[in-house]
Amino acid sequence: MASHAADHGHDDHHHGPLKFQYEDMDQQNDSYIVGMWTFLVTEVMFFGALFLIYTLYRSNYQIDWWKAHEHLSWQLGGVNTANLLLSSLLMALSVRYAQLKDRKKVIALLGAVMACGLGFMVIKYFEYSSKFADNLYPGPGFTTNPEVVHGANLNHAQLFYGLYFGMTGLHGVHVVVGVLIIGYLASLWYRNKTIVTEDYIPTELVGLYWHFVDIVWIFLYPLFYLMPKPNGVVGGH
Repeated sequence: MASHAADHGHDDHHHGPLKFQYEDMDQQNDSYIVGMWTFLVTEVMFFGALFLIYTLYRSNYQIDWWKAHEHLSWQLGGVNTANLLLSSLLMALSVRYAQLKDRKKVIALLGAVMACGLGFMVIKYFEYSSKFADNLYPGPGFTTNPEVVHGANLNHAQLFYGLYFGMTGLHGVHVVVGVLIIGYLASLWYRNKTIVTEDYIPTELVGLYWHFVDIVWIFLYPLFYLMPKPNGVVGGH
């Protein structure tokens, strides 16, 4: 009987939220949080290098980049911005209900976050499709018609769209990865796994990643879609 009780206690420890390598939940959660923030710092450095490249090129080719950006739809970009802001609110609420151990609300909110992420990618699909239709993808097939880029120098415009596809595409990959992770997290909640139901930290860590993805877009949107008109430009919007 005593042996059975000991085995049962060991089983609870193995399958519970506390992993065997940690002494207590505080140590485990501190490890999780430090690991996630370390990962996010590497992401900041990665995107930071791209933002630096963007800044250097834009400072040198302000007029041509402004003309090239006129092909982008600030309206669709604005919808996607509102979409991600809403998803961040929903993600924050899911963390709150994870703290309260309200399983049904967490699952519903995570599902809504996933829907926002998928909606973001659908809009990006239509945006990218219009660029491909006008041959605005960088490479040998880039358009030879200056009117498509509103009279911008074609080489400078190709640099703009190279960074546009590179930075927004990389961000899109992060959105897709985020949706997959959130989907897995939601499945853990649906299956009532103690790793999430008894410890809100895993849900909070996924939330941190999603907020980072949203913050990156908050920078990308004005940089690519909302450029102010440089001095010396005649016409345009």
